[in-house]
Amino acid sequence: MTPVELSRTVLGAVRRAVDEGELSVVVPVRAVVTVPGPGGCGDYATNIALQLARPAGRAPRQVAEILRPHLSGAPGVADVAITGPGFLNISLDQEAARALVSQILRQGSRYGYGYGYGDSLAGQVIALRVPHDNRAEVLADTLVRIIATQGARAEVHHAEPVNLRPVPAPEDPAPLGQDAARWALLHPAPHDRPRITADHLLQRESNPLFRVRYAYARTRALSRNAAALGFDSAPGDVSEAQDLLTPLAEYPRVLSAAATHRAPDRLARHLVTTADALLDFQHTVLPLGDEKPSAAHRARLALAEAAGTVLAGGLSLLGISAPEYL
Repeated sequence: MTPVELSRTVLGAVRRAVDEGELSVVVPVRAVVTVPGPGGCGDYATNIALQLARPAGRAPRQVAEILRPHLSGAPGVADVAITGPGFLNISLDQEAARALVSQILRQGSRYGYGYGYGDSLAGQVIALRVPHDNRAEVLADTLVRIIATQGARAEVHHAEPVNLRPVPAPEDPAPLGQDAARWALLHPAPHDRPRITADHLLQRESNPLFRVRYAYARTRALSRNAAALGFDSAPGDVSEAQDLLTPLAEYPRVLSAAATHRAPDRLARHLVTTADALLDFQHTVLPLGDEKPSAAHRARLALAEAAGTVLAGGLSLLGISAPEYL
């Protein structure tokens, strides 16, 4: 279950509470679902009770208590706890993790497309007016692809008034090569000055581009090694791998935000988060020593392959290659 889908589940709980006369409010068009903050618990949290408290004429915790049973009974939800002034903390069941991995593997490179979060871009034609500048050209080229994932079409023009003017690069990044040059221009936020240095070419953990591309290469190596051991992937219970499941589930929202805010840096940074989680998780995928492959290994392999799908898809949107070997 992605945060976008869970947001709809939360709104469904509000709607049921209103229909049953427990709350007298207008059902909002959006429920914010995030990773739990300090003091929180579970997989996700929402502040919907705090949002509805004033129009409902009740304390936030009272609203949370009303919504809790409606949310607890929703498909994919294992438990709901109330923390702080009225935050609803949601734990997903094992089937939700399995369904997310299955969805990513089934949709492949199109996972995350068309998951409008907030203002929908579907059907819009968006004009990107840019100056004659290398970085602006690369950002616009990338945004054409990212915006298309949300069902819109972007057209690039060199015309006034300019509406996409990133801080120019201090020097030509071309000597870095296409992949490193694009990363150097896209990874910083448009209002930040990019660094054009050879650090982007280092094959070290200190280089975020290397970590992202290496993490993808590791997913391919895990699949090859599993095949040599005589087993393949099968989505299953990977609920213990929440540190990796969370960025995979967040990917559709990140794509939507990158398109809406014209910010490909959000996608680049999210790929780094996903890669780091995958690199921490990868050591659990294959059997050790004389251990026989089990359903748990097949489920972990499926999760790793889902992470590889997201990493490859995100790199492709940025115009950067995803190497099979590194």
